[in-house]
Amino acid sequence: EISVFNKAVVSTQSTGENPDAHHNVVVKGATLEEQAANVNKEMEAAAESGKFDALFCVAGGWAGGDAGNPSFIKNTDLMMKQSIWTSVISANVASQHLKEGGLLTLTGAEPCLQGTSFMIGYGLSKAAVHQLTASLAQKNSGLPEGAVVHCILPKTLDTPMNRKFMANADFSTWTPMSYVAEMFTNWTENPSSRHPNGALVKILTKDNVTEQTLV
Repeated sequence: EISVFNKAVVSTQSTGENPDAHHNVVVKGATLEEQAANVNKEMEAAAESGKFDALFCVAGGWAGGDAGNPSFIKNTDLMMKQSIWTSVISANVASQHLKEGGLLTLTGAEPCLQGTSFMIGYGLSKAAVHQLTASLAQKNSGLPEGAVVHCILPKTLDTPMNRKFMANADFSTWTPMSYVAEMFTNWTENPSSRHPNGALVKILTKDNVTEQTLV
């Protein structure tokens, strides 16, 4: 929902090909170190010697499997790359290119506040993002002075991919992406609307009504 940010008259950068963004950064490299170096270089160029008001890491994916699943190792590797690598790179980018008092958001998951035996790789990756958020909120974490980090914990986001694979689900319990984008815009433009630094923010929807609660 980059269009929501564009309506708010902000410059948007996307890691990936997104026609609605003002700038796109295509992630390159096989290792975490290579990808981080590539993204930082591209973000520096996109910032045009300035700093960003906010950085939102909404990358991720889903793959299931218990420890005995034939795809367990492969899926865990994928989940770590999609959730942990992207969050670590975002934190590193924020340390260099976020304004003082700026906002960094990461994406965890509400189901991963407890055991996830049927999707272990996904659960451990999202739990790592929750821990990263707590670490970044501490003093001397490397983030700019006064920066705030939040981790959103949705249950199910209303995305085209989720609708494709869960066509018979109850969509009234899914959180619209427009809600998330508007929430991010509000946190960016109105710092007083933000939660305490390091907050894990559960975003739960029931009967098409979405509420935020802190863990």
